[in-house]
Amino acid sequence: MGWSVHGVRNAKVLVSVLFVATGLAAAADREVQFNRDVRPILSDRCYGCHGPDAKAKGAPMRLDIEASAKGDLGGRRAIVEGDPGASRLVARITSTDPAQRMPPEWSGLKLSEREIETLRDWIAQGAKWERHWSFTPPKRPEPPSVKQAAWPRNDIDRFVLARLEREGLRPSPEASRETLLRRVTLDLTGLPPAPAEIDAFLADRTPGAYERAVDRLLGSPRYGERMAARWLDAARYADSNGYQYDGERSMWRWRDWVIDAFNRNQPFDRFALEQLAGDMLPGAARETRIATGFNRNHRGNSEDGIVAEEYAVEYVVDRVETTSATFLGLTLGCARCHNHKYDPFSQREFYQLFAYFNNVPERGRAMKYGNSPPVVAAPTREQQDKLARIESGIAALRRKLDDRSGEIEAARDAWKRALPGAERLYWVPSRGLAACFPLDGASGLKEAGGKVGFRPGRIGQAASLDGAACLDAGDVAAFDIEDPFTLAAWVYADSAPHGSIVTRMVDGPKGKGFGLELDQGKVYAHVTSEWKTDALRLVSEETLAPKRWYHLAMTYNGSSLAEGVTVYLDGKPVRCRIELDTLYRPFRNAGRPFKEPLRIGGGAGPERRFRGMIDDVRVYGRVLGADELGALALVQPLGDIAARPAAERSASEKLALERYFLEQVAPADVREAWRKLEALEEEKRLLERSFPTVMAMAENPTPRETHLLVRGAYDKPGEKVEPGVPAALPPLPAGAPNNRLGFARWLVDPGNPLTARVAVNRFWQMHFGTGLVKTSEDFANGPRIRSCSTGWPRSSSGPRGTSRRSRSSSSLARPTGSRRARQGNCSSGTPRTGCSRADRASACRPR
Repeated sequence: MGWSVHGVRNAKVLVSVLFVATGLAAAADREVQFNRDVRPILSDRCYGCHGPDAKAKGAPMRLDIEASAKGDLGGRRAIVEGDPGASRLVARITSTDPAQRMPPEWSGLKLSEREIETLRDWIAQGAKWERHWSFTPPKRPEPPSVKQAAWPRNDIDRFVLARLEREGLRPSPEASRETLLRRVTLDLTGLPPAPAEIDAFLADRTPGAYERAVDRLLGSPRYGERMAARWLDAARYADSNGYQYDGERSMWRWRDWVIDAFNRNQPFDRFALEQLAGDMLPGAARETRIATGFNRNHRGNSEDGIVAEEYAVEYVVDRVETTSATFLGLTLGCARCHNHKYDPFSQREFYQLFAYFNNVPERGRAMKYGNSPPVVAAPTREQQDKLARIESGIAALRRKLDDRSGEIEAARDAWKRALPGAERLYWVPSRGLAACFPLDGASGLKEAGGKVGFRPGRIGQAASLDGAACLDAGDVAAFDIEDPFTLAAWVYADSAPHGSIVTRMVDGPKGKGFGLELDQGKVYAHVTSEWKTDALRLVSEETLAPKRWYHLAMTYNGSSLAEGVTVYLDGKPVRCRIELDTLYRPFRNAGRPFKEPLRIGGGAGPERRFRGMIDDVRVYGRVLGADELGALALVQPLGDIAARPAAERSASEKLALERYFLEQVAPADVREAWRKLEALEEEKRLLERSFPTVMAMAENPTPRETHLLVRGAYDKPGEKVEPGVPAALPPLPAGAPNNRLGFARWLVDPGNPLTARVAVNRFWQMHFGTGLVKTSEDFANGPRIRSCSTGWPRSSSGPRGTSRRSRSSSSLARPTGSRRARQGNCSSGTPRTGCSRADRASACRPR
């Protein structure tokens, strides 16, 4: 599109300097144009009865459709091209009979003599019809001629002066230098200048002082904050979900992305593209995925009793409405239930757009506290810098170990040769270990429900449980639903495997918490906030047999999704059926901690007590890898593994041999390097755990079907529809995919007549309180803005890549932008008279 996101940096071309102009046609232009002159009159005075609802109002014809307006009315026509005298429209609007005159008295509407003359002249000139001005490509007008030829310094000044001369006005005197600095500082940063800045500017009398001040302000971090404020409003930014719970969420990293985009002068086409489909761009970086938070800013309902499918539809509807209003200035939400009453958009076209946004892997019920998936980890700059330092340290240590790889390998081989005759050795992962219970004899744990015995187990002794007693480990493993973890234990069932193995759950039938259980030989993994309605539950397809040892483990990645849970049996992942996938609320309630203890052999009710043996229980505050879990499940000591040929060793066995050597046997300096490496890896893991997240867009692997919803109701699907853009606008660019990325490319394509106009209008509104089109989100309802506004700013924004400083220097140049504000004798009192004040102080920023 080639013009900058900055609005002021590049669109200041069209905003801050045009303090009195809102659309200036050349004064000599006498041709009556339908979009510019006629359509606003018909829309304001006639469409109420002779518009889209004409049939309901009993009107014989419509004036918003050319064929109807010029069609036969029983031998007469409302509009006869070139003949006002034969046109019933002219006869009715000029009639002196109150019963015949249009608009009727009861409507409260009246045509002025000038408006009547405009309609008559338009018909006399042939009644040439035009599409709505906002749907036609903007054209760059020729700058008008002016009487005071010496006053303008650029073409923008010519448009301003031509309008002033036409209104019989003259430019105000130049403002004082202090006023100028205050004006431009407020415009560009939203803050008044500091006293020191005023003094420095007043003291600088050298040529270019004003331009240097502008460049300084454009380089201020406050510039991006000022520009982003209105964009955040348009994108419905909030760090809470809305609705009755209004739970906290974190979208501020998307906010920071927007501020940064303005400050680094990102071109507007890229600004829009990344927000609409950054996740679908080839090689999408983290920042481009963060940008897609634009379409996750919608409200999210976490009420218990909602129908999730209903709100899943509401979220997609919100995306269609917000995207169309923010980027295209269209009220497409009006076509959700029926064809649009005023704009050329059908209900079917609404759902074609709906299809572009209907493939996000999200639930209808939002997380009560925190971000609802899909999310993107979004570290701050400080965190990114710290991560880079850690990764640099990791790389340096790995290089150090690689440089001595030959020596290390020789020492390891010698150690392996000696292993078969050595004592029985085992290796288990230690990084991220939150709790370990060997259960060798006296456990030191609290017994509950009876006496716990001990007998020979899988590794040394094991806890022997009778189906009534369990072990209470206290307040350990205090994970919540956003925390990753791993649970692991050796299990031996005396009879049909049944009961809780390791849990941190309320000791009742609908226990809140997490844990591993057995039921009729099946392995169950739980993460539950409230049973069934707010829980994850997976059950293994494989059935365990009694009277044999198994190593059980579950990992959970903190995603609140069932797909984030994996169950392992004897060190290998097993296929599971997902029974529940509805988790959305944390265990802590309104900030109160979850106080249940970790239990071994119990939890989820007395009837869930385990009968058999449990050994070597381990809890990790991270997701262990498959090879690590395989190593936990090894039954052979390292000497037996080393005695076998290397080709016969599994990946887990190789890992166990290598890690034991590096941690316990290698030369001291190698062990120290490895210890530091492990410490840095853990520091990296903990740092990444602390990263804020932002809700972002993503795509389901298989596209979701979209149906036209009858009357907009989620439970009344009609015909199936495919993604598509409205027929009233240009088609998708050649070769563009018919998905959300293709839609985004269509939206920023230079052939799209709306996107640039709407963005320009929003920047104008930010500086003047009212846009060139008053309804920034509804261009199709706005009167045509004059040629300067529709053509000049949109087409003069420069080629892609043009320096924002070069464009800003000319756009902020005087004389237009430096006029003194004064109270004039303005009869109309509207912002388009050329005599109102340029900017109204906002209640949202310092005065």
